[in-house]
Amino acid sequence: MIALSLISSASIQQGVQVTSIRESAGNGSVRLSETVGAHILYVVAVAALAAALPLEAYGSVGTGIIGAVGILAMWRYGWGLLHFVRALVFRKMIFPRQRKAADAAIRLDPPHAYLLVTTFRIDSIVTTRVYRAAFEAALAAPGKATIVASIVETGDQRLIKSLFQRICGDQDKVNLVIVRIAGTGKRDALAYGFRAVARQAPAPDDVVAVIDGDSIVPRDLVWKCAGFFRLDPAVGALTTDETSEVRGARIFQEWYALRFAQRHTLMSSVGLSERVLTLTGRMSMFRANIICSPEFIRQVELDYVDHWRLGRFKFLTGDDKSSWFWLLRNGYKMLYVPDVVVLTVEDPPSENFISAAAMLMVRWFGNMLRTNSRAVALGPWKIGLFTWWAILDQRMSMWTSLVGFAVALLAAIFISGYALLLYALWILASRYVLTLSLLAARPRVSVFYPFLLYFNQIFGSLIKVHVTFRLDRQKWTRQKTTSGNVAKRPLIASNFMSAYMHGLALTAFLTVLAWSMDVLPTPMHILP
Repeated sequence: MIALSLISSASIQQGVQVTSIRESAGNGSVRLSETVGAHILYVVAVAALAAALPLEAYGSVGTGIIGAVGILAMWRYGWGLLHFVRALVFRKMIFPRQRKAADAAIRLDPPHAYLLVTTFRIDSIVTTRVYRAAFEAALAAPGKATIVASIVETGDQRLIKSLFQRICGDQDKVNLVIVRIAGTGKRDALAYGFRAVARQAPAPDDVVAVIDGDSIVPRDLVWKCAGFFRLDPAVGALTTDETSEVRGARIFQEWYALRFAQRHTLMSSVGLSERVLTLTGRMSMFRANIICSPEFIRQVELDYVDHWRLGRFKFLTGDDKSSWFWLLRNGYKMLYVPDVVVLTVEDPPSENFISAAAMLMVRWFGNMLRTNSRAVALGPWKIGLFTWWAILDQRMSMWTSLVGFAVALLAAIFISGYALLLYALWILASRYVLTLSLLAARPRVSVFYPFLLYFNQIFGSLIKVHVTFRLDRQKWTRQKTTSGNVAKRPLIASNFMSAYMHGLALTAFLTVLAWSMDVLPTPMHILP
């Protein structure tokens, strides 16, 4: 009941005053799934399931299987607990001191702020909100500001100019620069935007906020973020917390709200090491001399990977991973600012939840995996042990997250049908504890989160494994552009070989688990 009483609290203090726009995935009102009553019903239902199982069910699965899975579970939950504790330490102890120092630094020497916004195929209602927020943030900046709009369509140009005249009027603090490009992709839009900033000849310690065309920034964005660059010349970039306004069914709203709550915890944890694992394309702020670096621009515009089997292929998506890797490789610090919240307007690519989740996960996880190997290759001595291990864990977790499900399935087939019921009971209980832990990141949590957490674990891991063997396949959901459709490729890089290696890996994974459970004879038992 102590845990349930926490759910009804208005907020959980994180040691900082939060600059927010609105509550995640909605208008801030409490949903039925977030009420104390809903959580009581959930707990009662789980308790009823546990009581309904006969005593023999609890002894039907051997202690050896439970022990093997338990060791792995201790590792995975221990890693999650470490992230949770680090996140609390960062938000409650470390960041408040950083915030105080950054606020003092920005008052002494305010930089010129550049706000680069990329817009393509976004409806005029969202575009209006995005640029209105950007103009207001520029006007509220402590120093002068320049808005750089990297766009494709003439209609956007007219709308942006009209908004600028209406909001900024005749003044000499905020300038507007418009860059028109062909609709060849976000990487080109960013590269042209970066060069437009460079032509303005910014000072090395000026700041550039790179903002996606569906991201609404708070009015005090520059005030709250620019000071961190004054504190430490090794700081190359930073990113902030995010919430979402989802234009879709309720399940999408719940899913995005959960995703951003988990992101807040993870980013706070890695923020303690001053090297976040991604510089989100929604809104990240950079030091101006980095944005103007020809090497950095070339990395974002023309990034590629040399794969042992698939050969060399260009990155279509994942521009934020390219910029992140450049800073990581060059030894810059990348900070997390948890008390600034950017609102993102989310349009799921399909009305079907499974289909939309698959499309988005293929893009998200593909971007991660295409950069993962080269980041791991930098080594712990260059990027720090915790950061290096967190990057390595991204690759290991897609397999370890499938172990529990696979073992339960094999146990149900070869040992006892109760195995699946016991596994379901464990999932319902353990994922609810994880849900309650998110109260440290958000003021309310939903009873749907345990189910969505498990969906993300299993479905997400399967997508990661699928993408691992098809890293050259890329697609933008909004731009409708794809890559990897090469007509003639050697056999080793063919779709057939990708499917063959994928199937072989899954077979080996299940075989090793079956051997460890003694439900499949090992070669040592077969051979005389």
